[in-house]
Amino acid sequence: MTDRVDLDPTESAEWMDAIADVIERDGPDRAHFLLDKAVQQARASGAMLPFSATTPYENTIPLDDQPDYPGDLDMEWRIRTINRWNAMATVVRRNKESSEYGGHIASFASSAALYDVGLNHFWRARSATHGGDLVFFQGHVIPGIYARSFMEGRISEEQLEQFRSEVGGGGLSSYPHPWLMPDYWQFPTVSMGLGPLMAIYQARFMKYMHNRGLIDASDRKVWCFLGDGEMDEPESLGAIGLAAREGLDNLIFVINCNLQRLDGPVRGNSKIIQELEGAFRGAGWEVVKLIWGRGWDDLLEKDVTGKLRQLMQETVDGDYQTYKSKDGAYVRKHFFGRYPETAALVEDWTDEEIWFLRRGGHDIEKIFAAFDHATNVKDQPTCILAKTVKGYGMGTAGEGQNTTHQQKKFAEEQLRAMRDRFQIPVSDEDLPKAPFVKLNNAQKAYLADRRKALGGEFPKRHWKDAPKLEIPSLDKFDSQLKGTGDREISTTMGFVRILTTLLRDKKIGKQVVPIVPDESRTFGMEGLFRSVGIYNPKGQQYTPEDADQMLFYKETETGQVLQEGINEAGAMADWIAAATSYSVHGVPMIPFYIYYSMFGFQRIGDLAWAAGDSRARGFMLGGTAGRTTLNGEGLQHEDGHSHILASTIPNCITYDPTFQYEVAVIVQNGLQRMFADQEDVFFYLTLMNENYQHPDMPMGVEEDILKGLYRLQEVKKPGKKHVTLMGSGTILVQAMKAAEMLKEDFGVSAEIWSATSYNELARDGQDVLRHNRLNPLDDPKTAFVTEQLERSSGPILSATDYMKNYAEQIRAFIPEGRTFTTLGTDGFGRSDSRANLRRFFEVDANHIAAAAMVELYKAGSVTKAELQKALSAYDIDGGKPNPRLV
Repeated sequence: MTDRVDLDPTESAEWMDAIADVIERDGPDRAHFLLDKAVQQARASGAMLPFSATTPYENTIPLDDQPDYPGDLDMEWRIRTINRWNAMATVVRRNKESSEYGGHIASFASSAALYDVGLNHFWRARSATHGGDLVFFQGHVIPGIYARSFMEGRISEEQLEQFRSEVGGGGLSSYPHPWLMPDYWQFPTVSMGLGPLMAIYQARFMKYMHNRGLIDASDRKVWCFLGDGEMDEPESLGAIGLAAREGLDNLIFVINCNLQRLDGPVRGNSKIIQELEGAFRGAGWEVVKLIWGRGWDDLLEKDVTGKLRQLMQETVDGDYQTYKSKDGAYVRKHFFGRYPETAALVEDWTDEEIWFLRRGGHDIEKIFAAFDHATNVKDQPTCILAKTVKGYGMGTAGEGQNTTHQQKKFAEEQLRAMRDRFQIPVSDEDLPKAPFVKLNNAQKAYLADRRKALGGEFPKRHWKDAPKLEIPSLDKFDSQLKGTGDREISTTMGFVRILTTLLRDKKIGKQVVPIVPDESRTFGMEGLFRSVGIYNPKGQQYTPEDADQMLFYKETETGQVLQEGINEAGAMADWIAAATSYSVHGVPMIPFYIYYSMFGFQRIGDLAWAAGDSRARGFMLGGTAGRTTLNGEGLQHEDGHSHILASTIPNCITYDPTFQYEVAVIVQNGLQRMFADQEDVFFYLTLMNENYQHPDMPMGVEEDILKGLYRLQEVKKPGKKHVTLMGSGTILVQAMKAAEMLKEDFGVSAEIWSATSYNELARDGQDVLRHNRLNPLDDPKTAFVTEQLERSSGPILSATDYMKNYAEQIRAFIPEGRTFTTLGTDGFGRSDSRANLRRFFEVDANHIAAAAMVELYKAGSVTKAELQKALSAYDIDGGKPNPRLV
């Protein structure tokens, strides 16, 4: 917008004087109120006033509003500098042994003061009187957190020596990994962007638990530490609107704005702090800018011309980074020297005094003021933008330099410079070894007192005190264990009935958390709207359109269903929060997250991996699963590979059940394993939207269902013309039809095996191979799938609604001398009828029957004429294009 001419300077001065008078008499809040009213009136009268989501490039909290610092400044500086040294030494010593180990120094160097203030004065541990705060530590600062625990006596020097050496036991993980350090880390964060997303939903779930009366979270906070470069990840900003919309005043983001990514400036030509302020303020967050340290206060007070403020505003981040990579003389010339007025402000300063002007993120009094303000904000989340220097204190080893993120080693002169700058008690003789420095008794006592006042050790993961749940026995699902007779239903419908039974259970019903992105009606779950309600912290302040109907859309502050809208990543982050509640809150919750299977592991695979690392416990349900089952939706909706993706997560247990009794057995077993036996696993089940008849559960198959394979239909006395057909999901029904066709058309008998989990069968087989390889002199073990199929005879054929690789995993465990044919749905999906799609992908009853005849012909069990007749009768086209390629 172009500058406007001041038509009446005298009137303008009167307005300015009036505003100044209000501020002096009644404070800035009153001035803000009056100005806001004036702006509203002007806009109501038609004035086109510009909107600005940013404020001047200054600290949000003025000097006069800073609270007194509650700690011993000198003591904390002394401890903090030792912490900096030990963090550096952790990485440098490891890389003296080998550069393979890696590690990061610069990120913690830039944010040491931020963590120091938090650990000394804000972050409360879980105790008998407090539920504890949650902190998502920035992944690359971890050497500094280990170094702090070393000073506290929680981590030994031997463990620091084994940073990033975990295979032999006793080492320290590279980043926060609960799977590897289950008593220490609460959350995995180094997959950038996931930390902020998961933190938002942890804060939201904490409110959910509180509002439902399951925990007292009225005084608990979730802190999330991020880098400014990390904010470019879409997930970092993707849910900030939800945080503001739901008034998550228990959530605090601290963004370490050191102006550098991994390779160079975050915003060289502009200002990342201003950009982030606009994003968060525009979304409805309280934003606290922490830009300038104490030394700048005097300069700003002397800035009567406003030129220093102008200079601060117009200088871009690329230049700010350059200044901190140089020296005081350079800053005097290229920053202050830009205007005569600003040069005059420091004309009697030495270059050294200019150089030691600090950014706000290195000033613990400024940090404390920002943190204190954030903890007292009501009805909205807070974002603290703390300006720092990447590699602060590293000097020529990387302070403010583009290469600093990759810095792993220090030369002796660089160690000496850091030692001298921070007055580290290390002798010249010991300096080349970069030794760890221990605290003296007074320093140890100070740290111990600070943590005692905050409830104890931090970070710390609590899981051993999580109560075991009393899980309903399998007979509680009796109606799902029985057949449906002539009635046809889908496995999704069967699951909803199981879920309803669990919600009504007096022992665990309140701990069940149904989570749906925005497809409740698709999955037949709209009945839950009325019975348990949809969670909304503000209740339902409107009359729903369907209020006169039995299953109306009911929102309530105590609702049990988490309905996330069209937001798979958010729903998954919600699920992780619920699935880790046993360790985060000491209250186990049982989350069931149901979604379109195609939009599960493919879309949120990184979050699913984080869930495994988090030791999450719960159920993920891929609804409308299969490449040919969700027929009309086409290429981007049809899932033929989620089980393959799920198999990559070591503690994810997967099943593709065909019948509702299989679902019941699997769910009940999952409940037992996760919430009674307290195994750190989670379950993935695929559910279909296709209706067909479900039989009664055969006697005694429960254990085999869970292991992945059981015989559904047996042939007592198989003859020469006999095959074994196996499959899962809806395609098992096609195999059953193929068996009928083969018997009727060619007198071929076929027994049917339900493969509820090829993944579990493959894992068992691989475990057996490993055992036999490592114990070659012992009696060899046999894979479960091998034992099962040895009870059958004839060629073996497998058909699924997934890629052939899903079933191909068990080829190595097929009994010797038996052939194994896999049919699957390789290729892109497309829209059509189920019958046409199954024919196209060659997994329908016709192709299954024809494949069986081919194998029988190869075995000499049927004649060439019989095979030709079968190929003709089943309309098999040998010249048909490969569905994988078209």
